This record gives sequence, structure tokens and C-alpha cells, in this order.
Amino acid sequence: MGIIPVVPWSFPMLNTLLLLTSGISITAAHLGLKVGRHGKAKVYMAYTIFAGIFFTGVQWYEYRTCCFSINDGVYGSIFYMTTGFHGIHVLIGTIFLCVCIVRHEKDHLFKNHHVGFVCAVWYWHFVDVV
Repeated sequence: MGIIPVVPWSFPMLNTLLLLTSGISITAAHLGLKVGRHGKAKVYMAYTIFAGIFFTGVQWYEYRTCCFSINDGVYGSIFYMTTGFHGIHVLIGTIFLCVCIVRHEKDHLFKNHHVGFVCAVWYWHFVDVV
């Protein structure tokens, strides 16, 4: 039985582009918050959350339509373990950012005091780089 690998120019490329642009948008949100432009920060936070949700949806669709399973040898096991591990971290980061945007709406984040948001930004960049 031959293994048919995932085409890297389809879903993996889309998800890579999503995460790279979300890294830019979360940085823009952080800069907006630091200079007191709360509207800009909110828009970029919302885009980053949308990108995280969309990433998770694309990964779910990729899993549903993939031509191999976790039981198909080492390739399937490694593929599902690494992408699943990364996907759960994206999901955790998305939840983290949802909490931050709610806190932002309630005026809990200030120009010079937003440690929780900085932690979310660092976590998101960790997910983005991995």
C-alpha cells in the first residue's frame, strides 16, 4: 500500500499564510494598544481571532478529507500528532485572545498596563513560529 502525502501547496500553505498574517496583526494590535489607539487594537485583535478560528476550521476540514489516517504507519502518526499538537495550541491561543478582547471591551487594558495581553501576544508568536 503506497502512502499519498499531503499536497503542501493547498491546506498547509493556506494555514501557514493565515498564521503569518495573524502574527503581523497581533503585533499591530499590541502597537495600537501601546500608543492608545484602542479602536485599531480591537480591529487587529478581532482579525487575529478570526484567523485562529479559520485556521482551526481549515485544519478540521483537512483532517476530514485526508486520504490517510493515524493508523497508516509512521507517516500518519507523525502527521496527526504534530499537526494536532500545533492545532490545539492555536485553539488555546485563540481562546486566550478572546479573553483579551473581552477585557479590552471592558476597559481592563491600558496603554501602560496590559500584562495579560502581552502574554497572549507572546504565546501567539510562539504558536506562529512553531
